[in-house]
Amino acid sequence: MSLFQATQSIKNAVVLINELDSSKFPLLLSRIIQKLHLKDERTFSEEEEEKLQTAFNLSAGDLELVVQTLEFFLQQAAYHLAKPAVFAEQLKQVGVAEEKVSTVVETWQGSARDTIQRLKHRTLAPKQLTDVNWRLNLQMAQASATKQKIPNAMFELGVTDEDNSEKEKIRLEFTHDELYQFYNQLETVQKQLDGLS
Repeated sequence: MSLFQATQSIKNAVVLINELDSSKFPLLLSRIIQKLHLKDERTFSEEEEEKLQTAFNLSAGDLELVVQTLEFFLQQAAYHLAKPAVFAEQLKQVGVAEEKVSTVVETWQGSARDTIQRLKHRTLAPKQLTDVNWRLNLQMAQASATKQKIPNAMFELGVTDEDNSEKEKIRLEFTHDELYQFYNQLETVQKQLDGLS
């Protein structure tokens, strides 16, 4: 099993990681792993990034590469539920220095359980469906045609943001054919989900 490939970007980041001040490196890692589950939030504020650039003697671009690569390493470890020995071996294979490998693996060991739990609760979509209301309507006539029956379905979907702060209602209307087509698409999605589990 390979957690990550030694792409040019990773190779460049590894050179920078290996040169980082070893006394400050654990603090950087600790902060990264604390914020790993927060999808839309930056790991460091602009002010903190400036301080880190000075502390580690890195350009803004190099710091971003280091942080993103360390985040990637930790996300891959979480996704694959990597054992410490396997994680260490994978880091060594891409060229991370022994001392830095030890620090990354120790940080991972201390935070793996909490990190994995928090990542499990992270959603991919910014909005989540919370409730569904529906009703059927039957249009019996209109000015140009008196004897007609046109059924349609009205749906009201309640969605909230990740933090459940704001509830929004989305209203949809389907004809019989549109609803049947939508149903078939949902069936396809369900089969694909069943295939994954």
